[in-house]
Amino acid sequence: MKTEYRVTGDAAGQRLDKFLRKRLADVPLSALYKLVRTKKVRINGNRAAIAQLLNEGDVVIVHAAQARPEASPSKRPASAVRQDFAILYEDAHVLVCDKPSGLPIHPGSGITGDTLVDQARAYLARQGLEVAEGEFKPSPAHRLDRETSGVVVVAKTRQAMVRLSEIFTVGEAKKTYLALAKGRFQKERGTIDVRLPEHQQTFASKQVRGVNLQEAVTHFSKLAGGNEATLLEVNIETGRTHQIRRHLAAIGHPVVGDSKYGDFVFNRRARASMGLKRMFLHSSRLALQHPLTGKRLTFSAPLPDELRASLARAGIAWKEPATG
Repeated sequence: MKTEYRVTGDAAGQRLDKFLRKRLADVPLSALYKLVRTKKVRINGNRAAIAQLLNEGDVVIVHAAQARPEASPSKRPASAVRQDFAILYEDAHVLVCDKPSGLPIHPGSGITGDTLVDQARAYLARQGLEVAEGEFKPSPAHRLDRETSGVVVVAKTRQAMVRLSEIFTVGEAKKTYLALAKGRFQKERGTIDVRLPEHQQTFASKQVRGVNLQEAVTHFSKLAGGNEATLLEVNIETGRTHQIRRHLAAIGHPVVGDSKYGDFVFNRRARASMGLKRMFLHSSRLALQHPLTGKRLTFSAPLPDELRASLARAGIAWKEPATG
């Protein structure tokens, strides 16, 4: 049997072994190496090397009966997947979404419904984006808590994902949030510079190294206040898990509606008096360089209607500034 693959621009630059492993998932790695070693894999008609880097347009031919690709599991057609997110921006490399509260970014434990990954890929498929087996699949370049709404950047190409990962890892992106915090703030602005325990540190690691404390810096400024809560604009220098929620709780002003770090008695009262049925945390603005062109971009997501209504019921008067 002969199986033929043509290398696309997205797959260019990959090693041959990595390219084959993605397309022949049912073939053991040792068998793949043997296929190459015994000259049953050819690139453009020539003998292949396992570590050979592929170029766009290369034709990879595999001669082997066992090289039949594993059938893809059945999945729902793109037309059957709903779209709960709004689109803030889109070009050939990125899709910027306004994620609603309650929609998880990725599949995980306890998550049974759609995720942003599912919905974004289905949307792009409906627009005609075809992803060959083993190619890069559009994916979010950063995380946002399930309950948090707002701006999320999805990489549509491998090149965009590589650069976006660097941007978010080194802190080049400027992230701005709106948070309703319990209590009244005396200062108009402030900085919380408190190291936080690593969120996913294992018990074994703690036994050996002790608790791993990570640098974390959060800046806040007061936008408007009421009798029992204050609306804050929050910027974070670092991107630790639940950083804003943990930092505000640490100074005695937890995010209203936060079921993990918040004041549970206050949350019940806020649910009744403010009609707040979710955590009041919204990713309102994200500024970063375009991953391919380098152009500076700023994306803004308006405060959701349910949060705006809660502010009014809490007696907090605030007018959202106009965007672009």
